[in-house]
Amino acid sequence: MDQTQLTYEASSSPVLQVRSLAVAYKTRKREIDAVRDVSFEIYRGENLGLVGESGCGKSTVAFSIVNFLGSNGRVRHGDILFKGEQLRGRPENELRKLRGSDISMVYQEPMSALNPSMRIQDQMAESLVTHRGYSVKQAYGESLEMLKRVYMPDAEGVMRRFPHQLSGGQQQRVLIGMAMLNNPSLLIMDEPTTALDVTVEAAVLDLIAELQQKYQTAALYISHNLGVVARVSHKVAVMYAGEIVEISAASSIFHSPMHPYTMGLMRCLPDVDAPKGTRTLHPIRGRVPSPANLPPGCIFAPRCDLAIPECFLQHPALEEIIPGHQVRCLRASEWSNTGRLWQPAAEETSEPCPERSQEDGQTVLNVSNARVYYPVPFKTVSGLFGLEKRQYVRASDDVSFNVKRGRTLGIVGESGCGKSTIAKAIVGLEPVYGGKLEFLNVDISTTLSKRAIDTIRDLQMVFQDPNGVLNPSYTVGDQIAFSLRRFQTVSPHQVKDEVARLLRAVKLDESYYNRLPRQLSGGEKQRVGIARAIATNPAMVVCDEPVSALDVSVQAAVLNLLLEIQNTRNTTMILISHDLSSVRFFSDEVAVMYLGRIVEIGPCESIYSPPNHPYTTALLAAVPRPDPDVEPSKVRLSGRVPSAVNPPTGCRFHTRCPVKIGKICEEQEPPCRDLGGGHLIYCHLNEEQLYQPPN
Repeated sequence: MDQTQLTYEASSSPVLQVRSLAVAYKTRKREIDAVRDVSFEIYRGENLGLVGESGCGKSTVAFSIVNFLGSNGRVRHGDILFKGEQLRGRPENELRKLRGSDISMVYQEPMSALNPSMRIQDQMAESLVTHRGYSVKQAYGESLEMLKRVYMPDAEGVMRRFPHQLSGGQQQRVLIGMAMLNNPSLLIMDEPTTALDVTVEAAVLDLIAELQQKYQTAALYISHNLGVVARVSHKVAVMYAGEIVEISAASSIFHSPMHPYTMGLMRCLPDVDAPKGTRTLHPIRGRVPSPANLPPGCIFAPRCDLAIPECFLQHPALEEIIPGHQVRCLRASEWSNTGRLWQPAAEETSEPCPERSQEDGQTVLNVSNARVYYPVPFKTVSGLFGLEKRQYVRASDDVSFNVKRGRTLGIVGESGCGKSTIAKAIVGLEPVYGGKLEFLNVDISTTLSKRAIDTIRDLQMVFQDPNGVLNPSYTVGDQIAFSLRRFQTVSPHQVKDEVARLLRAVKLDESYYNRLPRQLSGGEKQRVGIARAIATNPAMVVCDEPVSALDVSVQAAVLNLLLEIQNTRNTTMILISHDLSSVRFFSDEVAVMYLGRIVEIGPCESIYSPPNHPYTTALLAAVPRPDPDVEPSKVRLSGRVPSAVNPPTGCRFHTRCPVKIGKICEEQEPPCRDLGGGHLIYCHLNEEQLYQPPN
C-alpha cells in the first residue's frame, strides 16, 4: 500500500484523537474495565486497522466514540477528541447531530442496521432530510447518485426495494453509501465484510479504498481478518484483553512485529500461496482472559512462550521502541534490532510434504450425477395443457466426484453454490432427487433414517456451529459417551476411559468430562464436536465450515487437530469452506462449485495454479493476503449469482464471466477440458485461452 498519503496527512491535526481511554461496564458484582489505557490518532485520509481476538475490546472502543455503550457502560477515563473538540460528556442531542452527518458507522450485520419495513430510497433519504435539510425529491436524487458511485447494479431498481430483496453484498453497499452520503470526516467500520463471500468482500474493499481516497475520510476499520486489515489500512493497532499492545504502520506490523501476541496471530494464518505441507500453523495456547479476572503483570504473559519471571510481576507500558512503532512488552527492545521473533522461514519447510498416492487408495466415496432439489413452496407455473408444474431450487445439480482413502477433498464456492447441500446429502440429512451416492461400495442415496447402522457409524460430520449441535443440558462427557454406547464402539465398562482418551486426542483434558457446553469457549466446543465425530472411528468425516466462526488462533488449532487426526487414523475427509487459504492448507483435491455445479476439480496444486476456470481465477484473486505490500489483483466479478430456480442456459457462469466469448456460452453446456492428472475444467475456452500466469 502506498504510504505517501499517510505521511502527508500526518502533518495536519488529527480528525480523531483517543487518549488514555478506559471503558467500564456495570455487572451484578462490580464495575469492570473492558478497555484500559487505549490511545491512538487518525488523520484525514488515513485508515487505522484495529485487530485482535474476540473479547479484546475492539468494538467497545468503536461504540465509545459514538456513545453506543448501552445503559450499563460508560467511559470511565480518558479523552475522545473529534476535530479537536471533546466528545466525552457531550449532550445526546449534539452527538445525534454528529452521528450520520460528520461521523458515520458501518456495522457487521447489514440486516440488523437496515429497517426491514422501509424501502432503500426512504432509508437513504432520511439522513439527508434530517441533517442537510434536503427535500425528499432532492434526497432521492442524491441517494441514487451515491448508489451509482458505490457501483450498485440496477441502482434505480434497488432504490425501490426492501432490504430483504437485496443480496448481502448489495446490503453492505447500501450501508456504505448511506455512511458516505453526508461526506463524513470519520468513518467507523466494525467487521463490515465478515458475513460476505470472498468475491463480494473483495468488491467492498475496493469500494472502501476508492471512496476513502476520493473523499479523504479518516477511517477506523475493525476486523479479526488480518488479510483484510493489511489491504485497507495505513496503520494497525493490535488489541489484547482491553489494551493496545502494538501500534505502527501496516508494513511494519506485518513484516516486523515486535509483540509476541502480534507474532502469534501471524503464525496462525494459513497461506493461500503455500502448498499443503509447506506451512506449519502455531496456535496461541490458552484464551483471552476475562476482564473481571486479569492476570497480574503483563496480561499476555500466561499465553506467551517468551515470558520471563518479570513478565508475571510487572505490567509493561506502551513505549516507542523504534520511531513510529509502539509496543507494550518488557522484552521488545531485546529483539528490536535482531528480529528474533519474526523468522517464519525457519519454521516452514522449503518443500511440500510427499504426495500420498491417490491411485493406490481405495475409493471411499463415489458421487455420480447427484441432484438435490428443494421444492419452492406455493409456487407453480402453467405447464402443458394447462397443468401446473412445481418449481424447484436446484441446489446441487449433476454433481460428480470421488474421494480416496486417507485424502481430503475441499469444496469451495460462494454462498448458495451448493457446497453444504451436497455435504448434507452425503451424510443423509437431505434426500437425493437423482443420481447415486456410494460409500464403501454401499448405496447411500437415502436419508439417514433408512441407512444401516454400520454406515452411520462410518460416516460422521462436523458442523459449522457447535452451539447448534451440543445439548446444553448434558455434560461434555455424557454427549461423547452417548455415541460410544449407541454404536457399541467399546464395551460398557470402557466407555468412560474411552471418552477421556478422545478428550486428550482433541487436546482437552479429563476435567472437561463434567463441564456443560456453556462453560466452554467456541474453540473448545468445536473440539468436543470433533471428538464426538471421531468417537466411532469413522472412515470419513465431512466438515462443513468447521472454523469459519472461530478466531484466527482457534482456527489454527482446529485445523492442526483435523490434520493430525487424518494422519494418525488415515481418515478420509471432505472440507466445505469459503476460505481458500484453509482449503489449501488442508486439502489434497479441490472441487470448485458454482450455482449447483462443479466448474473445476482436480489436485490442490493444479487448482491453485493457472490455467484456471474464470470463476476459480476470480475466487483466488479475491483472497486478501496478509501483506500490505502485495498489490491486489484486479480480477473481479460483476453482478449477482442467478436464481437456482431458473439457472441460466448454457454455461451457468456466463452472466458474470469477464471473458465470455459469445452465444456459445449462453446456449451450450460447457465441455469438460481434461488438463491431465485429474484436473478437469468445464469451460468453452480452450487451454490456451484460460487464465495464464502473468509474464
